[in-house]
Amino acid sequence: MTRTFQEGMVIKMSAEFNLYDSIKTGMEEAIEFSKGTLKNARIDYVTILPLRQYSREEIKAIRAQKGMTQSIFAKTLGVSIKTIEAWEAGTSKPSGTASRLLELLERDNEIFERHSIVARQETRAI
Repeated sequence: MTRTFQEGMVIKMSAEFNLYDSIKTGMEEAIEFSKGTLKNARIDYVTILPLRQYSREEIKAIRAQKGMTQSIFAKTLGVSIKTIEAWEAGTSKPSGTASRLLELLERDNEIFERHSIVARQETRAI
């Protein structure tokens, strides 16, 4: 059986699959877990580092390390040139998402190239 829920989203369901039974089993397991009686339960704990606050000098240094103009840096991060100018002037600070992107760039200078977000082309002297 195949059902289409949204444009482009197709889920194939086998005859043995029963949505009600699946939800019921999940709820029963959740209740057992909350009571502490679920066998072989695994709990993963995740620690998320606090957002780093970047100074204007640090933002300029990250951009310089990437060898990008403000315009290219803005397009890469998905923000306006005015936003980059404001960060580098110290009149505004990067949002949480932008701070995480800056942190990734600071830790891994090639992250955007490896994930095909930025493609560098070799320039030749004429």
